[in-house]
Amino acid sequence: MPPRPTRAFLFPLLALPALLFVLITWQVAVDGPLLRMDQRLSSALVHPDRASELLADLGDVQVAVPVLLLVAGYAAWRGRAAGGTRWWVPSAAALGLMILVPLIVVPLKEWTDRPGTPAVPPATGYYPSGHTATAAVAYGSAVLILLPWLRTAYARRTAVATAALLVLAVSYGLVRRGYHWPLDVMASWCLCTVLLGALRLSLNRLRTDAGRPRQTGAPPPPTRTTRTSDPSASRPYRGARKPQDTP
Repeated sequence: MPPRPTRAFLFPLLALPALLFVLITWQVAVDGPLLRMDQRLSSALVHPDRASELLADLGDVQVAVPVLLLVAGYAAWRGRAAGGTRWWVPSAAALGLMILVPLIVVPLKEWTDRPGTPAVPPATGYYPSGHTATAAVAYGSAVLILLPWLRTAYARRTAVATAALLVLAVSYGLVRRGYHWPLDVMASWCLCTVLLGALRLSLNRLRTDAGRPRQTGAPPPPTRTTRTSDPSASRPYRGARKPQDTP
């Protein structure tokens, strides 16, 4: 179980993005005033070019998911080599979270039915950003399951910074190219912060068992019984003998 300070810190930290996600979703559903601000911001930021398109492609399933698969395989291999009792659980949890993303995002897209920016052909279903969610969960989960196997603080900081830069690059490319409104991307940030926070809490609970070497349990000591010279002492007491009980 993770220490209480970690849990006490993470729960309030996850509450804020959850509330923001609910607020943004509500504004999109009712066509609230935030959407007008969002449209003005998009008009100022959109400038389609080849660089922004390539950055947005980093959030494709064909790019982000193979990265997670490679890291998950490596983490599972390291855990098994270290003799962890449940070496497969962290990798399975990360992959399970990746599978959960479309199960959340696709229904939201259909329900909100938000149209795209003027830079894309007329269509709906742009909220929230699936590319942002894919990148955040794939790269973020990969880092979370990789961190225990990085030996130095510098390596851990580099891994976290790399994942954050990749997500920011995808987000910038999507907005700059006009593939998504800024609020589409921001909502996916909030959603994935909650998902990755939940994954981190789960991994903290499992990490001790997953990284603990297997130990061969010694057989339990035999139960000691009090012995006496009288063989009948081990027999349960059934009361005084009756005459008919005498052989």
